This record gives sequence, C-alpha cells and structure tokens, in this order.
Amino acid sequence: MPESTAPERVALCRSADLENGGVAVPFDVVFAGQTCRAFAIRYEGLPHAYLNRCTHVAMEMDFQPDRFFDDTGSWLLCATHGASYAPDTGECAGGPCRGGLVKIELSEADGVVHWHTAYNLKPFEFPI
Repeated sequence: MPESTAPERVALCRSADLENGGVAVPFDVVFAGQTCRAFAIRYEGLPHAYLNRCTHVAMEMDFQPDRFFDDTGSWLLCATHGASYAPDTGECAGGPCRGGLVKIELSEADGVVHWHTAYNLKPFEFPI
C-alpha cells in the first residue's frame, strides 16, 4: 500500500507555551529523509515554525537552548555567524544568509498549536 502524502496535523504544544519574542518550543522532524531539529516561536501574536538550520552554514542557530530572538524581539538570529531572519516569514534580513529558513506550516485552535506534515516533512519516530 503506498504511503499517504496527505498533510496531517501533529500536536506541538499549548498555545500558552509560545510567548511573543520568547523562548522557542523545539521539536524533531524528518525533512527530506534527514532527522532535523525544528522550533516554533510566537511573533506579533501568531505562531511560526522553522527548521533549526541556518542557510549560511547548515548548523543549529540558537545561542542558548531554544533562544532565537535578538534583544529587541524583532529578528531571529544565528548565533554562529550573525545571520538574521524575519520571524514571520523566515526571509533573510541581513548577514551571511543564502535564502530564507525552511518554514513549517502551523495552525492554532482551542489552545493547541499543531504543525503540518508535507511531502518532504514527517514526524520523527523513535526506533523501537
């Protein structure tokens, strides 16, 4: 039987876990066949999620665990080389970027934030 490619919603966290410009909620995904770390943040009242992978050099961006925002809460920063990204789109805003962050679709309802699978984005499952 072929594997389903229809997007699924995966519960991520409570809405209250994401504060504007605050600490991110990390999660693991399988992107294009590779296990990757991802993160969700809230910016201007809306949740957003991205792969935790700088476009300059494919390495995790947080300067402290689950901290991505600059001091003003206006930009997402890569701690290693200083690339900055728009929190609502993931587009490169400055520094050594090569395109934008890989965005993960989210939805929020009834106090819960969900992330959505895609053809190249699946939940990470621990081996038994």
